[in-house]
Amino acid sequence: MHLAIAGSVATDHLQVFTGKFSDSLVPDQLDKLAVSFLVEDLDIRRGGCAANISFALGSLGHRPTLVASVGTDFVEQGYQSWLEQAGVDCSLVHVSPRLHTALCTITTDDDHAQIVTFYPGAMSEARRIDVAAIHAERPIDVLLIGPDDPAGMQRHTQTAREVGIPFAADPSQQLAWADGDLIADLIDGAAYLFSNDYEAALIEKKTGWSEQEVQSRVGTRVVTRGKDGVSVYPGDGDVVEVAAIPGVDAVDPTGVGDSFRAGYLAGVATGLGPERSAQLGCAIAAGVVETTGTQEYTLERDAFIGRIRSAYGDAAASEIDAALDLP
Repeated sequence: MHLAIAGSVATDHLQVFTGKFSDSLVPDQLDKLAVSFLVEDLDIRRGGCAANISFALGSLGHRPTLVASVGTDFVEQGYQSWLEQAGVDCSLVHVSPRLHTALCTITTDDDHAQIVTFYPGAMSEARRIDVAAIHAERPIDVLLIGPDDPAGMQRHTQTAREVGIPFAADPSQQLAWADGDLIADLIDGAAYLFSNDYEAALIEKKTGWSEQEVQSRVGTRVVTRGKDGVSVYPGDGDVVEVAAIPGVDAVDPTGVGDSFRAGYLAGVATGLGPERSAQLGCAIAAGVVETTGTQEYTLERDAFIGRIRSAYGDAAASEIDAALDLP
């Protein structure tokens, strides 16, 4: 199955604040907010939602096509070769001759709360990418449309509808600023809708749709709930509840949602059902949260399948193992 992943590619500047952001916030003075946090660490890593998902899919034995806009530094600083070595097809990435690849600064406190700033840079040229041309060259079975240049997200979504490409809507970080009309346009008709539980509530609030109305406009709705696991709402069946992997030593939550999406789509691509796909997503997400950075983990087959067996049982481990192409 050909999976194409559209969205951001960025360099992540990861910082750690020893303390809690909430201790520095005065609720009735937020309109005069002026705070500074002294961080103790700086880690510069490769990131971006589309790149993270593509890297994870490559690690799971797939060869996804990265659909993104980057700067010349993407090649010059070795990011392209890094992804290609992981199994990602970067041949159709748009390269801006004048803008830097997007930059994301993420500061995490002791409660794993995060403050994020994002410079889009070359991502703003994603609207120039023609998904129809990519589809004509190599038919796309599922196109994930993740956080990206808003006009690019709209163009990709409209093209998918017009050409008939099944698409997975994953607006995530863009929900905070987007209005209800834009959100409705990005998710209506999606084969899959990914969100966490907060984002699911935000979608309902901004669109004015009830949970049932959102469900009626998409195929399968997948809602992640952090340590409380995942709920999968198929379009034509009962809700599937999957617990998170137990015993996780959380180090850095950055990119965990991206890796889950990759695991879920890898399950879909190999014919696994919603439960097994969600279990696969939870397993790779557990490995990511235990490392600093979004693409710094490695998957070793025996350990990975062993973790699935411990969490979900022999049947789950056997079925997922048979579906994957891990070394």
